[in-house]
Amino acid sequence: MSSIVIIGLGYVGLPLAVEFAKKYPVTGFDINQDRVNQLRLGNDNTLEVSAQELLNVLLDSNKVPDKKGLFITNETKALAVANYYIVTVPTPTDKNNRPDLTPLIKATETIAKVLKPGDTVIYESTVYPGATEEVCVPILEQISGLTYATESSRHSAAGSRHSALSTQHSALKELPTANFFCGYSPERINPGDKEHTVTKIKKITSGSTPEAAEKIDALYRSIITAGTHRASSIKVAEAAKVIENSQRDINIAFVNELAMIFNRLGIDTHEVLEAAGTKWNFLPFKPGLVGGHCIGVDPYYLAQKAQESGYHPEIILAGRRLNDNMGKYIASEVVKLLIARDYKIKGAAILMLGITFKENCPDIRNTRAVDIAKELKQYGAEIEIYDPWAEPQEVMHEYGMESHSALSGHHYDAIVLTVAHDHFKTLNIRQLLTSPNGIVYDVKGILPHDQVDGRL
Repeated sequence: MSSIVIIGLGYVGLPLAVEFAKKYPVTGFDINQDRVNQLRLGNDNTLEVSAQELLNVLLDSNKVPDKKGLFITNETKALAVANYYIVTVPTPTDKNNRPDLTPLIKATETIAKVLKPGDTVIYESTVYPGATEEVCVPILEQISGLTYATESSRHSAAGSRHSALSTQHSALKELPTANFFCGYSPERINPGDKEHTVTKIKKITSGSTPEAAEKIDALYRSIITAGTHRASSIKVAEAAKVIENSQRDINIAFVNELAMIFNRLGIDTHEVLEAAGTKWNFLPFKPGLVGGHCIGVDPYYLAQKAQESGYHPEIILAGRRLNDNMGKYIASEVVKLLIARDYKIKGAAILMLGITFKENCPDIRNTRAVDIAKELKQYGAEIEIYDPWAEPQEVMHEYGMESHSALSGHHYDAIVLTVAHDHFKTLNIRQLLTSPNGIVYDVKGILPHDQVDGRL
């Protein structure tokens, strides 16, 4: 029976580990001791896996699995039992929007220390095309002392053996077969989405040899009910991942630009999109903030590789620039509305509804809602953040901002709805204003038109 190690137990790794654990012995590894302790008790603060689902597959925390089920650990020595290693660590960008592969490299080093002949390493983390074989494979080879198996290396070895046999009949020895294999199968997790869960999303797979590709595809086929698509190479699979989200990013940038144009023309963007959407092939994108661990990050990975190859990507980076500046644009619109109603901006009390990167989800990674708060603070406004989904300690740790999981009872000169949590739709938002003259700005376009003073 296949034995699997999954490195990284976040939004991607944990749901995958739980599904595999229903059929295989699985070891889930995470460097965060608090996360390991939580999961061992059946608690997942990402809310991607229910307590019951997790407890159904959890094994004794003191025993490495030899039967189906999930063993959770932060000890490297427990990883040597596997023959498949799946990497699901984050791949963020740095402050200059350059790919930061540090978590990926650290995970690869951890695996390399326990890698054995015949083992397979599969990467799910978002990378640029070529990263698996250009960055990760050399680390695996150097630390493990093993050789990376590819189709070309197999043909090369066969040729070398033939040459050796024809010239040295006395040395009939096979060349070393201490090989390991690699694959790439991009994650497609949509945090907070309870409909499109891991088994219900078609999976792209790939492998370093045809045999490895088939084994990897079969492994995923055993749990993915939506089926798989086997790419012709690891690079193709890597490229497919980054363009999925780059495409969305560019389309959202387009409608964000439309929103800025229509605002100048005095036209409601959402009414325009509703009218245009009556055409059968019109794409239903809406304006808004673009954050999270994929759409706001992946285009930079593709752009980096393009620039290294000598090509400067125009459309991809233009879309990124526009989307990255939406927070400043929204803040300036709120300020203009306040000035038009004779409010003093310095000291103005503003409530921001939402800090997570998307609705009905506790994920705050790369949220662009913080851009609005930072910009309004630059104007001298007093900002209060309310988000019942976000963990205040995480918000403070990541962004240095105070947030609240309950309303304080205060009243405000302006309210900015930045995240479309279902809970916000039930609030009587105008009752939270200091006066009927106060401002409600709806970034997401979810409130009744007559209840807002501005929206994208």
